[in-house]
Amino acid sequence: IMLLLRTKNNFSDTDKTITLADVTWEVYLELSEQNPEYRYSFYKNVITVMSPSRNHERIKKTIAILIETYCQVEQIQFFAFGSGDIKKSKEVAKQPDESYCFDNEKDIPDLAIEVVFSSGGVKDLEKYKALNVKEVWFWENNQLNIYLKIDSNYTEALSSSCLPKLSIGFLSKYISQGFNLDNLTIQNKFVKELHNL
Repeated sequence: IMLLLRTKNNFSDTDKTITLADVTWEVYLELSEQNPEYRYSFYKNVITVMSPSRNHERIKKTIAILIETYCQVEQIQFFAFGSGDIKKSKEVAKQPDESYCFDNEKDIPDLAIEVVFSSGGVKDLEKYKALNVKEVWFWENNQLNIYLKIDSNYTEALSSSCLPKLSIGFLSKYISQGFNLDNLTIQNKFVKELHNL
């Protein structure tokens, strides 16, 4: 499986994904521990393995820089957990592209970020719902969507609850620049506009 992903990817512009059905939690743990360069999820005995593309990594890093810059400017305490496992033992697990806790460290992050080039997307909300992540962002087809967990379901929102000044329009403008501008230029422009909000 891993050889297949490696052979197909080679820093391509699209992600490569393999889905395995009728597998156990133990198989998930073994795969994710032995091959940490991939992203994994486990739900209802289905494992999804994704090999991220160059574009995928570029966009997820741009989003991370914007979030962390915002927290520094606004003096918000944050804990960055990257793509570390979010899991409920033997039931569900998800490795987001980026994840964060705010104000204090928690077992389940407040915010998870997903960059989607070939698979995943809003269907992964079911996994995040089972994990009780309160806010999830999806970047797909050059569009940001924000979902807030209200009671037991996710609702689309125009801005972040965790990071109140960050709206879809404001963020999207800077995320899309990740394809053609260096991160320092994006960061400087973002900070300048942030100060004017």
